[in-house]
Amino acid sequence: MSELIHDDLEVLGVALPPHIQKPLRERSDMRELLEVILDLGRPAEARFPAGDVLLNSHEVTEDDIQYVVARIGVFGDDNRAGIERTLHRISAIRNRKGKIVGLTLRVGRAVFGMIKLIDDLVFSEKSILLLGRPGVGKTTMLREMSRVLADEARKRVVIVDTSNEIAGDGDIPHPAIGHARRMQVKTPSLQHSVMIEAVENHMPEVIIIDEMGTELEALAARTIAERGVQLVATAHGNTLENLVMNPTLSDLIGGIQTVTLGDEEARRRHTKKSILERKAPPTFEIIVEIQGWDRVAVHPNVAQAVDNMLRGVSIAPETRWVDKAGKLHRSHTTAKPLMTTLPEKALGQVTGGRITKILPFGVDRGKLQQVVRGYQAPLEVVNDLKEADLLLTTKSYYRRGPVALGEAEEAGKPVYVLRKNTLPQLEEFVRGISRSATMTEGSSDSLLTAVQEAEEAVGRVLEGETSVALTPQNSYIRLLQHRIAQRHNLGSASSGQDPHRRVVIQPR
Repeated sequence: MSELIHDDLEVLGVALPPHIQKPLRERSDMRELLEVILDLGRPAEARFPAGDVLLNSHEVTEDDIQYVVARIGVFGDDNRAGIERTLHRISAIRNRKGKIVGLTLRVGRAVFGMIKLIDDLVFSEKSILLLGRPGVGKTTMLREMSRVLADEARKRVVIVDTSNEIAGDGDIPHPAIGHARRMQVKTPSLQHSVMIEAVENHMPEVIIIDEMGTELEALAARTIAERGVQLVATAHGNTLENLVMNPTLSDLIGGIQTVTLGDEEARRRHTKKSILERKAPPTFEIIVEIQGWDRVAVHPNVAQAVDNMLRGVSIAPETRWVDKAGKLHRSHTTAKPLMTTLPEKALGQVTGGRITKILPFGVDRGKLQQVVRGYQAPLEVVNDLKEADLLLTTKSYYRRGPVALGEAEEAGKPVYVLRKNTLPQLEEFVRGISRSATMTEGSSDSLLTAVQEAEEAVGRVLEGETSVALTPQNSYIRLLQHRIAQRHNLGSASSGQDPHRRVVIQPR
């Protein structure tokens, strides 16, 4: 997908002590180097995509660390430095007295073609926020977007370069940013003020920011967006859900507030009286979740995606990837409900009346086993997801989105969500299984497929479709589908005659 144009590994190598340079230069995979680690009293270590390797058996000394420090730029308040006219970043670890006892030398690379996945979004003139785990390529993509917007789109681009990671160390920026201008930041705590200064003093059409992470920066970004300037930035977090749950950065996607409804309005919406709503239009209209160097997930309408999440409606970002031949592919991932709370009757259908194997996650296992024994319920508590028929968790755990829940959904395991981890809630859950143990109406596959179909139809109607007709089902499953529509404040009606009678979901 991409062509490497600058890595300046030779310059980085010169900054290392000779006895560390030599074994590093002799490696055949030198061009894949990610970082070099120097910690006082430990052997030097190099990190590659395939794993970490020791460069020699000699322990790093104070002289080794000072050798490097003397050949790089000055460390800022964020304990980061660089090498002039390169993109390499050196980070320091200090002891209590401020003395440097460790260094991380991270390789910086400029890459052309990095934005092939999202080039249509770059030229859309909409504000874009990049998310992803460390090392996945956020800054590299941001740097390439700066060059393309400045050179190809002929925009006035200003980069607020807090740690000199986008345009490199020194007063002359790296050529990888093209004709974009770069404003350096004296200390990270002043990033928000430099963002505002960029707008007021230099008339940019686009502002580029790396690593937004404070409430003041989020406020500054909103101020800039309201002035009609396109923003392109990165932020801490892997997914849109991370931002929604982050009180500091949620303002980037409109902010979240609790609203108390009147009794009549709550009944009309079929919701509780206290609900979550978006406070304002999002600062960033598009969010790109970088999953790898050649794969991203795109939320092209952040306002709609956040609103759906807060209503409990599933969201389905567009997935884009590039194959080995360089061809771009796009697909809409299958939407999954944010929360699946199966009705009592459905519990029996999941397992066809046999003993239900439950994996508790975030639920008091001792209390659950106590309730199971008391009700003599046909339920077994297991420790392995592979053995489980369904996963039992609480609302608070579900909203955190832990890996275990994602694995359960990928494995097709139903997830039953309790409101709270309390004894009454566990008793209600176990009673539901006890009452439904002998119910066998419908198979688990047909029920779960029907529920998922209804959830997907809800999402389509909320996105603007006038109506969606579902697959014909029996009376009980149709009832469940009607309830799903009601939960999202949508209308529904049954159409046709048995055995071809079906539910049609539509706006109210």
